[in-house]
Amino acid sequence: MTSSADRGGEMEVDNNKQEVFQRKKNAVLVNGVILNGPITDSKAGEKFVEEACKIIMEEVVQKAADVTEKVCEWQPPEKLKKLLDLEMRDTGEPHQKLLQLCQDIIRYSVKTNHPRFFNQLYAGIDYYSLVARFITEALNPSVYTYEVSPVFLLVEEAVLKRMIEFIGWKEGDGIFNPGGSVSNMYAMNLARYKYCPEIKEKGLSGLPRLVLFASEECHYSMNKAASFLGIGTQNIYFIATDERGKMIPEELEKQVQRARKEGAAPFLVCATAGTTVLGAFDPLDKVADICEKYGLWLHVDASWGGSALMSRKHRKLLQGIHRADSVAWNPHKMLMAGIQCCALLVKDNSDLLKKCYSAKASYLFQQDKFYDVSYDTGDKSIQCSRRPDAFKFWMTWKALGTAGLEERVNRALALASYLVGEIKKREGFQLLLEPEYANICFWYIPPSLRKTEEGPEFWEKLHQVAPVIKERMMKKGSMMLGYQPHRGKVNFFRQVVISPQVSREDMDFLLDEIDSLGRDL
Repeated sequence: MTSSADRGGEMEVDNNKQEVFQRKKNAVLVNGVILNGPITDSKAGEKFVEEACKIIMEEVVQKAADVTEKVCEWQPPEKLKKLLDLEMRDTGEPHQKLLQLCQDIIRYSVKTNHPRFFNQLYAGIDYYSLVARFITEALNPSVYTYEVSPVFLLVEEAVLKRMIEFIGWKEGDGIFNPGGSVSNMYAMNLARYKYCPEIKEKGLSGLPRLVLFASEECHYSMNKAASFLGIGTQNIYFIATDERGKMIPEELEKQVQRARKEGAAPFLVCATAGTTVLGAFDPLDKVADICEKYGLWLHVDASWGGSALMSRKHRKLLQGIHRADSVAWNPHKMLMAGIQCCALLVKDNSDLLKKCYSAKASYLFQQDKFYDVSYDTGDKSIQCSRRPDAFKFWMTWKALGTAGLEERVNRALALASYLVGEIKKREGFQLLLEPEYANICFWYIPPSLRKTEEGPEFWEKLHQVAPVIKERMMKKGSMMLGYQPHRGKVNFFRQVVISPQVSREDMDFLLDEIDSLGRDL
């Protein structure tokens, strides 16, 4: 006897066949292509999305805070190519094969949301930001005009307004960009445009030799920006820093005077609030004094350190930032808004961003639209298509409130302080310097070197220790921690605390694991 469910299934099949027959009967062909009805199977697509989301939930989200999981399952490139089916074929793959690929991609990817991923200046999982990313990926918006992206343009405006307030400006402008490097390039170009607006139309010919200033500890994006913009890397005058990595204001003034004596045209100072390796904050008030004295644009790269502004306890690290003309700030770092979430903020109410970057594309930015076209903000970006990155930060901010974001910063820096205390207690661990932010830089000295005099041979051998420990931890999958040589110092570890999933126990594990992996060296 046939059940009602079976009969229902048979009827659905019959209906589908009838629909296909009818479509073929009424087919409209153009160049041999049937144009009737959609060609995608929506039901199958929806099922695939549903099953893939289940995999994401089980394999990524639910395992995010589980320290028993591996941070990574290391495979060398050639072997990984064989483990993954990377070839794209003439015919499509079945959904089950695609779902298995999803599993494999997750398995062999680094779990940056793991509590023991300390490798970069981002880490952890923020569930609210993650949901925001799901929404924007599903909606697939582009943030250039109000007509195609009304919600996300208003969200970006609201977020920029609050970030501007935390810098200490009464008014300002801004835009979200694909990375702090791009924000720094925007700022460099904006400062040049302010200095000589004719460059937008006339180009570089006829300009004086423009010179900008940045500390020896600045981000490498300054070099890339100067090269990309045609300023030239030789026209960056790098300013000496003190033993903590902070720009020395007196050296900055000497270099400004030198450039002027050479007949060059100084136009920009790039200060850093939170350097990449040492976590140093330049003395912004003193740098601002020099910028005001010589009429220079002050840009602060606070991509890493800007989030300290959310903390009443730690915002003093950025004392004087309100005097900057522009600021780069990445909420995807300490505040975990999800890569990428990076803002350039400008102390300006004259539409300088738009004047500098506008191309007035008539097919996008018509001035006779039926709504207020001031909300069509895309023309102040160098991009056309642009992701709604502010929405991720907005969702997190709405969920946690300012108090929750402040707590996130305070806890990360408290954990950093705890780790520093433990390093000082333990034999075989040595700090490079006392940190002022979340960057903890230290050496691990194995037992074989602990009684060796600190001469050339000692440092040469110590230089080889961190790379071996890094290799061992990655092949084991226990954690990920960065290392580097820096300013004449041999390889050392740089531990960065960000994620609220990280605990005191993880700090203890970090030191125990390094000692375990390196004792025989």
